Amino acid sequence: MANADRPGWQLGTLRGVPVYIGRTWPIIAVVIIATFGPQIADAYPELGGTAYFVAFLYTLLLLLSVVAHEAAHALVGQWRGYHVRRIVADLWGGHTAYDTDDSSPMSSALVAVVGPLANAVLAAAGWLALQVVADDRDVARLLIGAFIYTNAFVAVFNLLPGMPLDGGFILDAVVWRITGSRSAGLLVAGWCGRVLAVLLIAWAVVLPLVRGETPDTFYVLWSVLIAGFLWFGASGAIARARSGRLFARVRVRDVLRPMVLAPDAAPVAQLPQDADVVVIDRQGVPWGVITVTELGQSARPELQDVRAAALARVQPAGWVAEVSSVDADVTALVRVAQDVGGAIQELLVVTGGQPVGLVSIQLLGEALAAAERRPAASATV
Repeated sequence: MANADRPGWQLGTLRGVPVYIGRTWPIIAVVIIATFGPQIADAYPELGGTAYFVAFLYTLLLLLSVVAHEAAHALVGQWRGYHVRRIVADLWGGHTAYDTDDSSPMSSALVAVVGPLANAVLAAAGWLALQVVADDRDVARLLIGAFIYTNAFVAVFNLLPGMPLDGGFILDAVVWRITGSRSAGLLVAGWCGRVLAVLLIAWAVVLPLVRGETPDTFYVLWSVLIAGFLWFGASGAIARARSGRLFARVRVRDVLRPMVLAPDAAPVAQLPQDADVVVIDRQGVPWGVITVTELGQSARPELQDVRAAALARVQPAGWVAEVSSVDADVTALVRVAQDVGGAIQELLVVTGGQPVGLVSIQLLGEALAAAERRPAASATV
């Protein structure tokens, strides 16, 4: 059963990754049955109403193709160190959700290319299966032929160089590798995705008009839907690129405040007064913060015997941000802050497993706002 916490109905798991049929998948299934069913009925009148059952079987083959495509992304993503959260077959085909810092262009390219490769393998398998079906009027031959065509089309279409297609991620990785800038890769792939969207509309609408023909309504509707998908996905990539360039203007050390670690059983009177204190439990896990201001207030005589645990502000789960170094940009900090949500006020910054300081969410926002007002040429790159 689907519930509010899930993207749809769970089919099973793949190496611990849940696989779902998205809530929007029935829409595409109904459209396919409504359009493919009558075509089968016309070509095979002897089937009668069974033609629509054949169309339903095709939707199951399409679902298999989508899951195989996304499973390839997920398996290679796990191999490259990504934390894969779920696989979903939905209205636009499907998507694989994972958490990663996109640590290298090679990882990004490998994860992207295996999806279309999986469809190409399925198309080849279908072609081999087609060789054993001799009767041209066999319904199995029709289904296998549709399966081959669909997977071949998906493989080729997804390799087109524009976001949010897999080919767009490959283009992003190539530009990223050449320039050393992920933002540059996203920007190029995003604009290429917008160009693909415009070309698709031109193919479906403008080209027939130039030829003096009437555009086919079916092709126009599908082209508009797919072009909209491409345009919004490409625009998202461009927005990410612009955000990435902004984040690159601020370094972690620019917003880092000094801190010291203290056990939660330590008396407040024994804590240092010149830095914020991060309170840890008996296992060494950080869970709270006492600011310098709060430490100054603790100098009152009635608070001298109070333990750190009583004065510390409890921090929400996920408040620890791992960065490669204090000279890195603040992209990782922003990502952690977004994941935790509005409840967070402080981030504990960790490098190589060692806490190095605190970052105020308010100060981080102010630093980014100041960087946005500065001319790009004056920013540290």
